[in-house]
Amino acid sequence: MEEDIKFTRNIGFVAHIDAGKTTTTERVLFYSGKVYKIGEVDDGTATTDWMKQERERGITITSAATYCKWQDCNINIIDTPGHIDFTVEVERALKVLDGTIVIFCAVGGVEPQSETVWRQADKYNVARIAFVNKMDRVGADFMGVIEEIRDKLGANAVAVQMPIFEDDSFTGLVDLIKGKAFYFTGKTGKTVKCEDIPAGLRKDALFLRDRLIEKLAELDDEFMNKFIKGSGLNENDFIRVIRENVLSNNFYPVLCGSALKNKGIQPLLDAVCDFLPSPKDLELTKGFVVDKKGTHEKLIDYKGYFCGLCFKIFTDSFVGKLFYTRIYSGTINASSTIINVAKGTKEKITKIVRMHANKQETVKEAKAGDIVCLVGLKNTSTGDTLCDPNHSILIEEIKFPEPVVSMAIEPKTKADQDKLFIALNKLSEEDPSFKVVYNSDTGQNIISGMGQLHLEVLVDRLLSDFRIIARVGKPQVAYKETITKRVESPGRFIQQSGGHGQYGHVVLLMEPQAKGGVCFENKIKGGVIPREFISSVKEGVFDAANSGVLGGYPVIDIKVTLIDGSYHEVDSSEMSFKIAAEIAFKDGLSKAGPVLLEPIMDLEVSTPIGYLSQVIADLNSKRAKIVLISDRKNVKEVKAEVSLREVFNYADVLRNLTQGRASYTMEPFCYGKVPGEIIARILGI
Repeated sequence: MEEDIKFTRNIGFVAHIDAGKTTTTERVLFYSGKVYKIGEVDDGTATTDWMKQERERGITITSAATYCKWQDCNINIIDTPGHIDFTVEVERALKVLDGTIVIFCAVGGVEPQSETVWRQADKYNVARIAFVNKMDRVGADFMGVIEEIRDKLGANAVAVQMPIFEDDSFTGLVDLIKGKAFYFTGKTGKTVKCEDIPAGLRKDALFLRDRLIEKLAELDDEFMNKFIKGSGLNENDFIRVIRENVLSNNFYPVLCGSALKNKGIQPLLDAVCDFLPSPKDLELTKGFVVDKKGTHEKLIDYKGYFCGLCFKIFTDSFVGKLFYTRIYSGTINASSTIINVAKGTKEKITKIVRMHANKQETVKEAKAGDIVCLVGLKNTSTGDTLCDPNHSILIEEIKFPEPVVSMAIEPKTKADQDKLFIALNKLSEEDPSFKVVYNSDTGQNIISGMGQLHLEVLVDRLLSDFRIIARVGKPQVAYKETITKRVESPGRFIQQSGGHGQYGHVVLLMEPQAKGGVCFENKIKGGVIPREFISSVKEGVFDAANSGVLGGYPVIDIKVTLIDGSYHEVDSSEMSFKIAAEIAFKDGLSKAGPVLLEPIMDLEVSTPIGYLSQVIADLNSKRAKIVLISDRKNVKEVKAEVSLREVFNYADVLRNLTQGRASYTMEPFCYGKVPGEIIARILGI
């Protein structure tokens, strides 16, 4: 296992939308021999964009897993979406990856979503190399992009390659480590020619190589001594220092190429093998063990007993649910019995498959470092830890953002009602950022997601993949409710009807808390309420929190503590305590100064300078808070925080303001209190 894991690479491609992630992935699969024909995003033939919705829109929607072999390395690959509506796919991929290639457009540079994925990679401490793609486009500026990476991302990014242009056409690249020029010939660029650096480029290449040596010498004393003594730096010296500092996130090598024109991908694969880590190279993953002494931290060694994290679920029409799992330690086979640590239930594996986009290859076993799909699990959800039954350890779960856009959906016929319920459950299992709540007042299912495109795609899947006939409302802002003060709230549900009655009595302490949904804590002592009824109280609280008292919106940012109550030896039941908790919660909400919250978006507009004043004036009229106005090449960038309600159809507004010359990106930032004068309009009072 130790030798195998040394040659394993778990990598992902992340970037701003349309930077070329899927096109690059396609070339990687082609040059490594995994596929024998290059697919194209624009033609709807890309391997990893296999969903109908992806091929229709020409964008990646769900992260696709595949694998290939290059040199001696087995490379597991996850191609992620670039659109902000599907940022959850990036989040859960980065949780389980060891390294990633961050792709930048040679013309667009560091775009807003580039900053988002870089921050996400920082969060999970993922090693990175940068690939500046689209060097064939007019206006490509390799060194300019590197400067942006350094300035905007605060990264120690340094070129290890240099592009070669002939008559303004991108023809090849100079490898600054090898000191050679490389050209990619033939229709598919499969033949790589190595030549001396052209005479006209030697001065620039020497300058950039000296800069690379200088940066590496700052990071490694041995490298510096070799350089100072003039004893000769060889290729292995460069690779050693770069690799060590990529692993510690102190250095980010920058490569260049054009995936669409089949140039620069083979050296990128070499860099994956040379610079990015194997699971063996990284710090051991932290887990938590719960025993008689309490909860304590423990490191997961890949040589230990089986432990894996389910990071994604997908429903396949033929084999059922596929549980995408990263294995951190040990080995399992297709007949293993494992335990779901989060839920405390045993699971039986019936099959293990490796994924190549939507195609499956059955394998007999999987070991530490592998990313596979398990089949046959019954009670596992995204983020659950799976372990050897006798050696339980819990990996920290993945945290997902709150959805910001909602819409109503209801079946057209009663026959479709059950089908819709099953389909919505399947989709919410697959996508943790997709929420479903039943509104008992209107009899509608309210679905919520990360944006209009997110919901549009999910509704399309309901109608086409699950063949459900349904009526769909217009997208609406997903408001929330919370409280502003601390209150104690009693709740009683008492019914006497001559025979067996109902008796439930609880007292809840309700108080505001920092961001984070609804938190429940039990502080009952001395058996005031029997232990078997506590879970019913908790269930009642969470059910009641689905609908607030102002507009029926879900309640967030609140801590609920069960502090007192009473019970009847005969009449008390789980149902009576659940209802008592709902009564106490609703009553407490009314007394605790309820307020309405709205999603605040992080908006970034890129506009020609001639339209700046119009853009600013419009944002000011929308209650936006202008955070920063900066220069970027020949445009102005405006960063603002603005209510989603005010920019719900911003694409049309911005197009009209700037004659279609400005662009924008938007992502959820936080939930903020709705101003008093706006509440009346929202609630219709």
